[in-house]
Amino acid sequence: MAKKEKRFKVKEEEGLGFGAIQIIVDTVTGVNYVAVGGVNPTGITPLLDHDGKTVIDLPGTSGR
Repeated sequence: MAKKEKRFKVKEEEGLGFGAIQIIVDTVTGVNYVAVGGVNPTGITPLLDHDGKTVIDLPGTSGR
């Protein structure tokens, strides 16, 4: 049986003392999320561009 690919992938991660910020991509919709957490995740929200629109990676791109 083929292994199912994970829906969410960590695109970027940066440590901040006892916490971290991650950019997570939904591989189905392409929507990017910002996740902020310490020992346990404490928040997640869609990542917005300079116009206030949701950042979406199009299929076949790295989103950059």
